[in-house]
Amino acid sequence: MTRWLLTGAGGMLGQDVLDTLSGRAGAPGHTVTAVKRADLDITDAAAVRATVDGHDVVINAAAWTDVDGAESDEAAATAVNGTGVAHLASACAATGARLLHVSTDYVFAGNAGEPYAEDAPTAPLNAYGRSKLVGEQAVLTILPAHGYVVRTAWLYATHGRNFVTTMLRLAGERDFVDVVDDQIGQPTWSGDLAAQLAALADAALAGTAPAGVYHGTAAGRTSWFGLAQAVFTEAGLDPARVRPTTSERFARPALRPAFSVLGHGRWQAAGVRPMREWREMLTAALSNRPSGLGKGPA
Repeated sequence: MTRWLLTGAGGMLGQDVLDTLSGRAGAPGHTVTAVKRADLDITDAAAVRATVDGHDVVINAAAWTDVDGAESDEAAATAVNGTGVAHLASACAATGARLLHVSTDYVFAGNAGEPYAEDAPTAPLNAYGRSKLVGEQAVLTILPAHGYVVRTAWLYATHGRNFVTTMLRLAGERDFVDVVDDQIGQPTWSGDLAAQLAALADAALAGTAPAGVYHGTAAGRTSWFGLAQAVFTEAGLDPARVRPTTSERFARPALRPAFSVLGHGRWQAAGVRPMREWREMLTAALSNRPSGLGKGPA
């Protein structure tokens, strides 16, 4: 019997995790409880304890995701990304549940030349990264044997607002789109990450996955410009309509890491395959995109 609890079920990643787990719901030995922000405020410790009770695995996709907004209200971001995560970890510690917590590449400074290993020193550049680091530390401290931190980066879906859907929309509105070419990372489809989280949870329950930090990102690397060109190509549009520019052209309140490439060394220890290459992932993600999305002048 495996009783799953998903928090943040209404978000971009949460929706795909729910889709992944829904295939198990109703199957012999599996139940899935999915809660959205309106159903559970993870900053409420008592509510968290009551909700976690009776579950074997908790996948936490609940988060403050407004990176720029965190600069002006770091306390609010930390309440969700730090204190709320600590409440979840404490509730899991009380019941013996495994916790899979989704974190971010923003815990790193982004100035490396090689992929960041799971145990690389952290040094967040902005308030959002600091708030997420507080959550990571809570999981690893409170749940040394049953806590899993899965860092992801450059996450997108074929639904909701994200970089890929924005590029597809702009393709139908503009002749040219300017995209930064001086930030490097691993575009990661939330559908693939959802499957990876489920696989890690299975390994955790089987006792084959050591607790700790894992990196849930696609293989390979590219720039935002490279990703945008690939999106146009997948949509049957001319990638030359995407023009490279620099981050200085798009100044924002929060600094962004220039290098967000993460290493995947720990998956082998868990007996779980690392995620596939980013370009292959994008092709799969967009092969079933909603009708009309991305249609525009070639």
